[in-house]
Amino acid sequence: MKPRPYFPCAGARALHLPTRRDFVYGLGASLGSVAFSALLADEKAKPGPLAPKPGHFPEAKAKHVIFLMMEGGPSHIDTFDPKPMLQKMHLKEFVREGKQKSAMESGKRYYVQSPFQFIKAGQSGADMAENWSHLAKVADEICFYRGCTVDSVNHPTAMYQMNTGNRFGGDPGIGSWVNYGLGSANQDLPGFIVLPEVSYPQGGAANWSNGYLPAHYQGTPLRPKGSPILDLSPPAGVTREHQRKNLDLIASLNAAHAAEHPDHAELAARMDSYELAFRMQMQVPETLDLSKENEKTKEAYGIGKDTTDAFGRKCLLARKLVEKGVRFVQLYHGSWDSHDYIERAHGNLVAGVDQPIAALIADLKERGLLDSTLIVWCGEFGRTPDNGVRGGTAYGRDHNPNAMTIWLAGGGCKAGHTIGATDELGMEAVEGKAHVRDFHVTLLRLLGLDDNKLTFYHGGRFKQLSQFGGTVIQDLIA
Repeated sequence: MKPRPYFPCAGARALHLPTRRDFVYGLGASLGSVAFSALLADEKAKPGPLAPKPGHFPEAKAKHVIFLMMEGGPSHIDTFDPKPMLQKMHLKEFVREGKQKSAMESGKRYYVQSPFQFIKAGQSGADMAENWSHLAKVADEICFYRGCTVDSVNHPTAMYQMNTGNRFGGDPGIGSWVNYGLGSANQDLPGFIVLPEVSYPQGGAANWSNGYLPAHYQGTPLRPKGSPILDLSPPAGVTREHQRKNLDLIASLNAAHAAEHPDHAELAARMDSYELAFRMQMQVPETLDLSKENEKTKEAYGIGKDTTDAFGRKCLLARKLVEKGVRFVQLYHGSWDSHDYIERAHGNLVAGVDQPIAALIADLKERGLLDSTLIVWCGEFGRTPDNGVRGGTAYGRDHNPNAMTIWLAGGGCKAGHTIGATDELGMEAVEGKAHVRDFHVTLLRLLGLDDNKLTFYHGGRFKQLSQFGGTVIQDLIA
């Protein structure tokens, strides 16, 4: 619309005095129109799929999750669930009662005592192998759970079940469900970030897939070596203004295509991912830069020491991501599959994660973030009390889906408690026993989400993380 000329009287033309309408119109010819138009667009824009959402239980304390995945199946018997009876049974032949030996069991198997001594840590008297010397200092912040069971003894299927609730893959990861239910507090970073090792875990990227949820909710892995995200920096000579113009052109073309295909969810996610990548160029470099952390903090996480540097960096980065509002961060640490030489294998593995994890808990607490951040430590299953070698030192343990230790810290869990128990040999959970689906339901509850309401219609029915429902383990909640 053009501004109308102003004539105070017939036959005479006076200087035009701008009206409010003229002023607004005039903005369109100036640089101010850019900001003005952006404000109008923001007012009219619909909330994105990752916009923050209220949970089902507003009183829940946990707002973020740091999930420490020890791939391979840590031995509960050699970490947090001591079994003195194994000292008496050490190297006695192991026979499954009432069962004929399978081909796999045709060779003799023996009970094996733990090579580690145990201590009572903290005022809570938590059981810990003594080589967890750093974690012992924060034992009273931890809730140990010994009652969880899973269905599979195979690594990929067990990993899928622990991460997605489904043994066969293809379903959304826990982080995807959490972001679907709560959104993310920072729209300039992915809501679900994964910190894998150089070699992906068994089952690969399907462990953090969005599954049948919209593509916005998939996990974003950061590379452990080199640039965490490829092509994060624009090519030489390409300015942000150039990028912005290119994105605007692509957006207009995609919008026209999307209008003809309104149900094409992947296209919408791709369009949003371009914009997110553009915003990430401003946020990610500063967030991932650990050089600005003070030396005392880096030393606390074990950064700079060969044994702890790699996982220490992951833990410190997880803290920074949570500070920035990322909803779910998952860290991987592999090689816990100790079928032999468990003293050496578990000893080295514990040495690599003990100090960084303890520093993470202490750091979050000092910053006032532990109450709102739920830390989860687990593997995909536990280990058996047998599978040793008589007369040698290559004692190890087999896979065990019927007993394992998971621990929680922060986020409204019952700190300073040990919930559930396994039998005297550590073969099966006997107290506080619950399936992994119940554990998943409990994690969602700590975050203020109801598994029965957090559903997505797919394949002709409403689906959920627990697959078909579960029961909250109330003893884990403070």
